[in-house]
Amino acid sequence: MITFTPLSGAAGTPRTVPLAYLLQVDDVRILLDCGSPDWCPETSEQEIEVYGPPAWEVYCDALRECAPSVDLVLLSHGDLSHSGLYAYAHAHWGLAAPAYTTLPVQAMARIAATEDVEGIRDEQQVDDGSSPNQGSSLEGSASPSVPAASPALASATPPPSSRTGKLRYVATVQQVHDAFDSVNVLRYSQPCHLQGKCQGLTIIPFNAGHTLGGTIWKIRSPSAGTILYAVDMNHMRERHLDGTVLIRQAGAGGGIFESLARPDLLITDAERANVTTARRKDRDSALLDCVTATLSSRNSLLMPCDSSTRVLELLVLLDQHWNYSRLKYPICLLSRTGREMLTFVRSMMEWLGGTISKEDVGEEGTGHGGRDRRRRDEDNDDEALGAFALRFRHLEFFPNPQSLMQTYSSKDPKLILAVPATLSHGPSRSLFSQFAEIPDNVVLLTGRSEPGTLGRLLFDKWNNSQREEAKWDRGKIGSNIMMDGVLRLEMHSKIPLQGAELEEFLAKERAAKEKEAAQQAALARTQRMLEADEGQSDSDSDDENSDSDDDDENEVERTLEEDLMDTTEDLKRSREGPNASSRSSGKRKRGEGGGADGAEWALGDDDGVTRISFDIYLKGNVAKATSFFKSAEGQTQRFRMFPYVEKRRKVDEYGETLDVGMWLRKGRVLEEDAEDEEAKEAKRRKEEEEAKKTPREPPSKFVTSIAEVQLACRLFFVDLEGLNDGRAVKTIVPQVNPRKMILIHAPQSATAALIESCANIRAMTKEIYAPSQGETVQIGQQTNSFSISLSDELLASIRMSRFEDNEVGYVAGRISSLATSTIPVLQPTSSASLQSQTVSLLPARAHMLGSRPTQPLPQSTMIGELKLTVLKSRLAQVGIQAELVGEGVLVCGAAAKRGASVDSLGDSVAVRKTARGRVELEGSVSDIYYRVRKEVYALHALVAA
Repeated sequence: MITFTPLSGAAGTPRTVPLAYLLQVDDVRILLDCGSPDWCPETSEQEIEVYGPPAWEVYCDALRECAPSVDLVLLSHGDLSHSGLYAYAHAHWGLAAPAYTTLPVQAMARIAATEDVEGIRDEQQVDDGSSPNQGSSLEGSASPSVPAASPALASATPPPSSRTGKLRYVATVQQVHDAFDSVNVLRYSQPCHLQGKCQGLTIIPFNAGHTLGGTIWKIRSPSAGTILYAVDMNHMRERHLDGTVLIRQAGAGGGIFESLARPDLLITDAERANVTTARRKDRDSALLDCVTATLSSRNSLLMPCDSSTRVLELLVLLDQHWNYSRLKYPICLLSRTGREMLTFVRSMMEWLGGTISKEDVGEEGTGHGGRDRRRRDEDNDDEALGAFALRFRHLEFFPNPQSLMQTYSSKDPKLILAVPATLSHGPSRSLFSQFAEIPDNVVLLTGRSEPGTLGRLLFDKWNNSQREEAKWDRGKIGSNIMMDGVLRLEMHSKIPLQGAELEEFLAKERAAKEKEAAQQAALARTQRMLEADEGQSDSDSDDENSDSDDDDENEVERTLEEDLMDTTEDLKRSREGPNASSRSSGKRKRGEGGGADGAEWALGDDDGVTRISFDIYLKGNVAKATSFFKSAEGQTQRFRMFPYVEKRRKVDEYGETLDVGMWLRKGRVLEEDAEDEEAKEAKRRKEEEEAKKTPREPPSKFVTSIAEVQLACRLFFVDLEGLNDGRAVKTIVPQVNPRKMILIHAPQSATAALIESCANIRAMTKEIYAPSQGETVQIGQQTNSFSISLSDELLASIRMSRFEDNEVGYVAGRISSLATSTIPVLQPTSSASLQSQTVSLLPARAHMLGSRPTQPLPQSTMIGELKLTVLKSRLAQVGIQAELVGEGVLVCGAAAKRGASVDSLGDSVAVRKTARGRVELEGSVSDIYYRVRKEVYALHALVAA
């Protein structure tokens, strides 16, 4: 049985991202994608009225609840909407199931998540989830190695987690790397047979287009059949990617890829089912014309973009235009991970396609004596190998807007690509607040962004200003608009501490360090005392004495804790002198290492701690004697004996117990002694160099301000998302022809449009589901599956027939249980025993004289679906002419020839397909008959009994 539940990105909702779905096949729970929402949406009343408040709490609660029970994770694309929340769920919510994806998706998802978490944590205070909320806006350092941001700054007031006051789930950079390092990578068309609880399932990735390494997942189950998960596809060939393999290109004959045709269940998106996209040539021309005209007029452009996936198509397009038009204006990419992303892409040439030649991998030819020389980058980077089309000679990298402003002034014409595409935080939002106030600058959008973000607000503003026939979903290219009015933006930043705030922070940091140093010193001293006592203890101890020692130690410690206040009074009475009361009035607490081997006491306040070590216990195992006569000071106290516990070596049934920690410490000391002076000096220099490379960030605080932006720039939108439009979706889905279909990731209008289109096709399935968020769809019935092992003798006797990707055979045997195995074994049985069993099951009949017993004949089974068009082409290859004369009838032989005589019609055969899936061969017994039957058999898998 198949159970499907959309956690986010359901059908019929205005918020179609992020994508996350729970698919259960029998007992195996599969998480399809694990995207993250935009954590910094706008909170304008207009946005809340249109889209409602951010609904990620419902999604995150559902994912947190089901994450520990997930058995398998499949990631389809490397952007935030498909893979952004995987790192946080892996680190905090117990999503430890094995995850699979392709190598580019793993790297692109890591880069996108790193860029996102660094951008948010660089501007706002984020609760890590694993520690109590810290309400202070101060931060000691951005480096995780400095423990200063620290307990001294902790507060009970939770921080404002977002503009909407909701908690955000943002991982750390280390958690992102750890999570994606654990992901298993596959190649396209590589079947992976899962083990463990998922045993029996096979997953195969196929190219989906849209992003580098984008995947269509094919899941094969022995009980549920074939499941196809295909979202965010693109059948069009782009500059750096080939189209999806789901549908062949016209040059390859068209049609659906055989391995992906006719699945039992198709899970696909319908987000753009009612969208008509303009021709790619027109869209590229409109974008490049806008860029050229703006730069030629000495103005600049701002293009918000993502950090890893669709930015590649933009870079290739712009680089080709710069080279062709010989433009000298700079292309500036504002991204922390831009260089890392391009370095990886240059090493993944086998995953690229489109107009980038796969043979052009940076070699300068095989001439010059047969020596292959590699082409280096302009910055002499030997590792940055790749195609010439990925060199991007006009591209410059900047980690933040400040470095960009130091290189180019606001008056210099330039093209700026800034992350993120939603303009919700980071460099793109910071630049927009200054960029939009300059007249004739252009903000060029290439995607619609997530609902509720500043990017979607600007898109809606542009789309509402267009004529009805020029809107974005009508297949036309609109025009740019002039923005006006005032836009209020909430800006977040991190500024260094100054003045009194800095002094207060440094004082707290010094106090915390002193306290930690005192604790470490006390702990080290106690450890030395323990090791010294162990070295002087006797070695002839037994189990009985060790048990009693433990009881004695616990009793002493318990008595000391109970009588702490009494001990204070005894100290007061035992002291003499005028200043005895003042000395004993300080706070006293037990030391860190107090135990049975000696007690440490602290007298004084927290600022000045004076530690006094006593060789004996002040008050040990005492007993209060009860008496009828009461003294003035209360009941008398009687000491039993000197409160000393003898330290003895502890042994178990295998001998003396070892202190592993002590041996590790001794091992480290021996290693340090074994190192020579040169190695120590080299190690010290290396640590100093690393400290210089990552200088400590000065103490800083997070500041929130409201910026009023006077809009004066122009706004333009060109669709470069690289997704199928409505025409492609309505053409591809009927050709895939699934037996059942689930629609996801679509608004209500698009969902209804695709369902209506499928309903008009007679051969299309009528079982189409469109579940809402949290709604569960059940398909099929519960199936119990059992494991059985085939004996070697039986396996050697099976005649296998190939059908699609499987080999099918008929098995008859006897199940037996062996003492050496928990799995039952199917062993062969003789034909005589099977025959006797079959005859014994038949009803008894009267025996007639001279009659023979009825012999049951084994029946063979043929698996497959006969297509008359395929049979016709196969017959033509063997020299038999065939023609389709009616619906479901193929005439073969002489009758298919024009002008055939009546005498030759005897050599004709008619092949019919009935509505119930039966195939009938009608004709006289002849050579044609047997040849046609042979070809019919060849198109099926014959399972011989």
